[in-house]
Amino acid sequence: MRRGGDGRLNHDLMPDEKGPQDACGVFGVYAPHEEVAKLSYFGLYALQHRGQESAGIATSDGEKILVFKDMGLVSQVFDEAALEALTGHIAVGHARYSTTGASVWANAQPTLGPTANGTVALGHNGNLTNTQELIDLLVEREGYPKRLDLKGGKCTDTAIVTALLGGEGSSLAEVALELLPHLQGAYSFVFMDETTLYAARDPQGVRPLVLGELPSGGWVVASETAALDIVGAVLVREVEPGEFLTIDGSGVHSQRFAEPEPKGCVFEYVYLARPDTTIAGRSVQAARLEMGRQLAREHPVEADLVIPTPESGTPAAVGYAQQSGIPFGQGLVKNSYVGRTFIQPSQTLRQLGIRLKLNPLREVIEGKRLVVVDDSIVRGNTQRAIVQMLRDAGAAEVHVRISSPPVQWPCFYGIDFPTRTELAAVGHTVDEVCAQLGADSLGHISLEGMVQATQQAESRLCTACFTGEYPIAPPVDARHLLLQQREEVVG
Repeated sequence: MRRGGDGRLNHDLMPDEKGPQDACGVFGVYAPHEEVAKLSYFGLYALQHRGQESAGIATSDGEKILVFKDMGLVSQVFDEAALEALTGHIAVGHARYSTTGASVWANAQPTLGPTANGTVALGHNGNLTNTQELIDLLVEREGYPKRLDLKGGKCTDTAIVTALLGGEGSSLAEVALELLPHLQGAYSFVFMDETTLYAARDPQGVRPLVLGELPSGGWVVASETAALDIVGAVLVREVEPGEFLTIDGSGVHSQRFAEPEPKGCVFEYVYLARPDTTIAGRSVQAARLEMGRQLAREHPVEADLVIPTPESGTPAAVGYAQQSGIPFGQGLVKNSYVGRTFIQPSQTLRQLGIRLKLNPLREVIEGKRLVVVDDSIVRGNTQRAIVQMLRDAGAAEVHVRISSPPVQWPCFYGIDFPTRTELAAVGHTVDEVCAQLGADSLGHISLEGMVQATQQAESRLCTACFTGEYPIAPPVDARHLLLQQREEVVG
């Protein structure tokens, strides 16, 4: 089932002003006594921040699978009638932001494909780095190249995995356990056939994935613990790196397909995850508060007011205020209803810049020396616009503080950072970036301070976007360029 035409794209009002985007949010449920489509809807609603391009839900009643998906937000895609039509006791849901494959209806998830004994519906959070090898595996199979457009970026890594899961085997679980060790990169999968729910997480555990239990005895798998909370599920544990789960009427069964080598994405703590989520036993809110405190220790300044860039900068700004003793205030008002739209802004609206989303409170900031706290600087467009906006509103000084180190390297594991040449920190000192932003001063938290705030060992975290040290080999076509760029940095 679908709504709308092929290729109907979803546009941001200010596409150049958005922060780092994560690949997706996934949600799965096995619950014979629940309305699983509605549970999935609310679970995806809680994961909407992870992807706003498309949304979809697949359900099974034990005999057949139905899928409903479309471009847009969860609330735009589904209504009561659509959810009522998705009957059954098993469901897989997905909210997508594209990093591999075009932003078109055909690439919305869950993806659907035939298996040796039925059908598979699959949702994926992350990004694979060896897609060419996987394509080569597909090409060896008669018929598959005809089903998938493997050229021109029109086919996703998720569609390739879905096709590979259609291989010969006595069960989908058997095929999956044979395939998973061949996948490289970041993947948190939630998928199903007509009778069973499955989940798998890459050996590095780059993207989060958790298991929860419903009061009725059903089971839920989701990208974040916040999605468990919204449907009333109790957190059981994280899905371990390199673990494969099978969930059916007999319960949850675990198998190991690879030895764990934990490298959880540190940017989940900085920006990607909801503040009310817990990752590896650490509250994201608590981690961000501590990042703000550490930022104040490392980069103090005399000022009158600490304000956040809402909403992502708020916890760190609170922490900065607590540590520094400078009062915290809301100097910027966010329009919560400006976000995704099918209407392109006019040139006049584009020139208004960030004001479409943020507006200064002149009476709060006029004549004040401000500390403005944000989570990261990518291109620098947002911060530049905010600094100018605050000066126009009468700020005496604007000191920018960032609760992550300078982003200097691309991500190949599911965060849509721009190319290295577009990153504000590449090729520029902190003072040069500060001048470009028009700020009075600029300070980034240290790598050590950020990691310490997560309460995780640095050896268990992926910090590649800050350090260029990749725990999983990047795609072949990117390795030579990265090596060259690293040599230039060292030189």
